[in-house]
Amino acid sequence: MKSEKPTPQDYENWSNDPDNWVWGIFYFNTEDDRLLPPKRIKELGWTVNFANPYSFAILLAILCLIPLALLNR
Repeated sequence: MKSEKPTPQDYENWSNDPDNWVWGIFYFNTEDDRLLPPKRIKELGWTVNFANPYSFAILLAILCLIPLALLNR
């Protein structure tokens, strides 16, 4: 594991590497410490790095917000 901080070029290379994308849509990179990296097509926003331990907490929070939004209609 590198001790130095990743460069912007490292982040770009990781995002473009197809091995870091499960089924082409789920980003999973243990070297990348970002929770919300940009999507493959950056104009579409961000995605979740599922290799980050906090990613499942974020996913669970989003899934809990959906029923709350439906109840408050």
